[in-house]
Amino acid sequence: MLEMLILSVSIGFLLGIVSGLIPGIHTNNFALILLALAPGISDMGFSNINIAVIILANSITHTFLNIIPSIYLGAPDADTALAVLPGHSMLLEGMGMAAIRLSAIGSAGSIVVSLLLAIPLALFFGHYYESLCENMGWILLGIVAFMVLTESGRYIEGQGSLVHLKYKFYAIVILLMSGVLGTIALGNGGLMHPFFQFGSSSILLSLLTGLFGAPVLLISVLTESVMPAQTKHPLNLRARWVLRGIAVGSIAGSLVAWLPGVSSAIATVLARFAVRGQLEHHRTRTMEFIVSVSGTNTANAIFGLIALFVIGYPRSGAMVAVRNLVGKGLDMHLVLLFLIVVVAVSILSYVTTIAIGDVAPSLLRRFDYRKLCAAILIGLVLMVVVFNGLFGLAVFLTALPIGMLPYYMGIRKSHAMGVLLMPVMMRCFGVG
Repeated sequence: MLEMLILSVSIGFLLGIVSGLIPGIHTNNFALILLALAPGISDMGFSNINIAVIILANSITHTFLNIIPSIYLGAPDADTALAVLPGHSMLLEGMGMAAIRLSAIGSAGSIVVSLLLAIPLALFFGHYYESLCENMGWILLGIVAFMVLTESGRYIEGQGSLVHLKYKFYAIVILLMSGVLGTIALGNGGLMHPFFQFGSSSILLSLLTGLFGAPVLLISVLTESVMPAQTKHPLNLRARWVLRGIAVGSIAGSLVAWLPGVSSAIATVLARFAVRGQLEHHRTRTMEFIVSVSGTNTANAIFGLIALFVIGYPRSGAMVAVRNLVGKGLDMHLVLLFLIVVVAVSILSYVTTIAIGDVAPSLLRRFDYRKLCAAILIGLVLMVVVFNGLFGLAVFLTALPIGMLPYYMGIRKSHAMGVLLMPVMMRCFGVG
């Protein structure tokens, strides 16, 4: 029994490294494949609980490792999309390894915070869950309004006192453009004809790669950017700022894990504004934001499990697979076992993330950075075609110029998260 449990944790950990490091492969892909293969795997001595452990270990490991391609390659998944720009700026300052370490600290710290929040949030959402769901549209509308009202634009000396209104208008334009694109793309997923069906292909690959990953790479190619030497810079970040970033990310990730149609990508929007409102120094804000984003993703994965236990509804493909394997009503002993697995996998993932993050620059430095960015950009386009078909390519090509506009408008890139916010709001209000 113990041997099979350890083997299951190890398999899930290795799958998490694969899905975390290879853009386009998500934990939901492996989860659905394992669920489909469960009868055959059971013949090899793996129980349904063992298979569920593999899926859970994969999910947690992925939240640690997926920051590496986001920072070094500019290739995000849904959970790290907003981390691309601050992570890339640290990379260009020779602090890529520091960014990876900050991310690992954020993910590891969120494990502790999540365990502390588990009981009070379980009691709260167990009582108020239905009321929150009924008002989710208004909650998201408040988030959008907050995003626009807090946009003040890039500071340029000599601008008039009303220039902030121009930037707020730009923010609305990006929110609406990305939101309309997201609504159309997500509402027509049936038009995708992928050349290779790997688990459950999602149009989010085209949307988020076009809005967040590809613009970073394309600008690097057009501006002839080079990757400077990466060194192990001291973080010089006060403990209270690190703890605050962990707390902000963990709380944001833990809250959205309960809510239908709201992903951890939206939680990162909340985390970004919470961090921005607390700090003025740009470098410190960037570093704390990376901590909070990683904390958000890991906390969201953990609370997806706890939400399944408390309210009986899965909030991700991985949790759908877990529910099908072990049943809707998880007992306390099984939840405790899963939480022990989470802690064990987190320790392994923390060490592995830092180790790979330290080695990656020396490998990447052997290549011309501009050509490397161009090659990765071509690779992303091919990946979009393979997994999302020609419809996905059209969505990607439409998203790319929208994703580049914030750079030239001087506003925050997070407004492009309207790609998810608007479709969810429309669903909540029963529109469309």
